[in-house]
Amino acid sequence: MSAAQRLDEARELLAEHPVVDGHNDLPWALRKQVRYDLDRRDIAGDQSAYLHTDIPRLRAGGVGAQFWSVYVSTELTGDEAVSATLEQVDAVDQLISRYPADLVRALSADDMEAARAQGRIASLMGAEGGHSINNSLATLRALHRLGVRYMTLTHNDTIDWADSATDEPRHGGLTDFGREVVREMNRVGMLVDLSHVAATTMRDALDATVAPVVFSHSSARAVCDHPRNVPDDVLERLPANGGVAMATFVPKFILPAAVEWTLAADENLRAHGRHHLDTTPEAMALHRAFEAARPRPVATAATVADHLDHMREVAGIDHIGIGGDYDGTAFTPSGLDDVAGYPNLIAELLTRGWSKADLAKLTWSNAVRVLRDAEAVARELSASRGPSNAVIGWSGQ
Repeated sequence: MSAAQRLDEARELLAEHPVVDGHNDLPWALRKQVRYDLDRRDIAGDQSAYLHTDIPRLRAGGVGAQFWSVYVSTELTGDEAVSATLEQVDAVDQLISRYPADLVRALSADDMEAARAQGRIASLMGAEGGHSINNSLATLRALHRLGVRYMTLTHNDTIDWADSATDEPRHGGLTDFGREVVREMNRVGMLVDLSHVAATTMRDALDATVAPVVFSHSSARAVCDHPRNVPDDVLERLPANGGVAMATFVPKFILPAAVEWTLAADENLRAHGRHHLDTTPEAMALHRAFEAARPRPVATAATVADHLDHMREVAGIDHIGIGGDYDGTAFTPSGLDDVAGYPNLIAELLTRGWSKADLAKLTWSNAVRVLRDAEAVARELSASRGPSNAVIGWSGQ
């Protein structure tokens, strides 16, 4: 079979079993670039000069459901972080209202299936970092009522109750309050997202949770030894937990040769007064100049497939998914340049002998099932106990 035929086969599969992507940072990109002015970044048309994401490319990529990240920077703290998170939630609301023919709000697994039947893209939300709740379980519950269906326990920095993968540990994983956060997420039906957290936090969360977890955008540490990835001993626990690890496309997390280069590129941005996560056009111009002088190691769809092969072997086909991290990264793999690229990954996996049944689990049914299972746990727990009012310093007594 030719490459073109394989790509056609991939597109046919995605028409029936579209991608549920675990993490897309479009709302933050819209905030940073145009302060949510959707006339200036009208995603109904081509925005490839500015963004990885627009509706035509989501359609071309076979995306059927998207967890839109309502991330806010850890430079924002306290009430300011909460307010910014609410602004991010509002941005997703604006997108859904503005493009009703293509996007539809989804709060449940049933909503995701209904959106697929309607030919619309189910739009869910995930909060990225426990700093967004300002140590308040009431704020956590409020975000859930507003439609947030997962929370990543940390972002890049350790917080008061959980250690991050990319910061100095302070707690050895989760504190007692951190474990109570996990339990309250279980009770309301918010998925516990373990991307970005330290391996100790992953293990503590798996010990504390009674609902399936997700890794919304993390790959395999055995394939690329980066702390943002998932160790094998944690992947091995997913079958018993029922959770799903969604492989990311970020080159510095998946391609060993890209790690050192990215550190130097990030330092170049900081030397020019820019945050290392800045993806504005001005920051990207600095990156391009740096890349011209020092060529960048380039990941491909095959690089991502290597991670998925390993994750399938260790965790099993029922416990893997896809979380591209588009519009949250300066660089993307060749062939997975933007949200139109998913068929290239599916074609690569078809070439490696993945069955259509397995690919349907990867793209759609695993993610839908994990949310459905979390909903079932929440119904049981909410019938037996009320809201937690624990605060920082709570010792479980």
